[in-house]
Amino acid sequence: MEQRIKGTTGLMMLIGSPVGHSGSPDMYNFSFRYHKQDYAYMAFDIKEDQVGAALDAMRLFKMRGANVTMPCKNEAARLVDELSPAARIIGAVNTIVNEDGKLVGHITDGTGFVQNLKEHGVEVKGKKMVVLGAGGAATAIQVQCALDGAASISVFNPDDPFLERAHQTAEKLKKEAPECKVQVFCLDDENRLREEIAQADILVNGTLAGMKPHEDTTLITDKSMFRPDLVVADVVYNPEETRLLREAKEAGCKTIGGRGMLLWQGAAAYKLYTGLDMPVEEYRKFQEQQG
Repeated sequence: MEQRIKGTTGLMMLIGSPVGHSGSPDMYNFSFRYHKQDYAYMAFDIKEDQVGAALDAMRLFKMRGANVTMPCKNEAARLVDELSPAARIIGAVNTIVNEDGKLVGHITDGTGFVQNLKEHGVEVKGKKMVVLGAGGAATAIQVQCALDGAASISVFNPDDPFLERAHQTAEKLKKEAPECKVQVFCLDDENRLREEIAQADILVNGTLAGMKPHEDTTLITDKSMFRPDLVVADVVYNPEETRLLREAKEAGCKTIGGRGMLLWQGAAAYKLYTGLDMPVEEYRKFQEQQG
């Protein structure tokens, strides 16, 4: 029998709530075994007011890294010692790396999105984008694409507190990525939405619209907004093809689902932890074999 846990084995973790459904332990432990890395990865159900204690434990147990999911991303960003440029702009982290006792917070959601597009032959540099939503995932995408050289990003969100946060993020990006023109609009302004999509190269759904059990939901109800030279991407990964992607594909658009983003954001964190490229294709084959 293969020996996995030894006296030298280092611990890494996922914190957040709920975490019981997470595929991260399976993905990281597979990758550690593949590269013969002496680590084990576990998930811990942690509430916001427990984040400080969890980070103290990281230092005490000399954990190399941790992933952070909702609702702990903002609190973790507040408590770590240092933030990456994207994490600083967003004010949230999903990855923490322990650099000899100094905890450095990163956000890899946007990196995963950009890499997922690259895997499908789509680059964001120089492109005009429309992003639907201003929550965590949408903001991470917006910020990373601006930092990676997108020409312009138009953000559409309902008139709720996230809309104000989107305006604040746009102001930050004026300083951090001045070459990218970022505009924020209310999702109710359908004429403006139509105009911006007509000029865009890439349309992104950064919301949960279309995710199970609401598969019939889409924020683009007028299918005439689609056109064959428009790339349409979705962060939703369950179902793999949302109504938005299905209708966009029917109109001739290139479509990109969210499952790859989920995988590549994990791969980006793995690289930060180990310096190694996650064995993505091998893990995909492993998943297929598991059914």
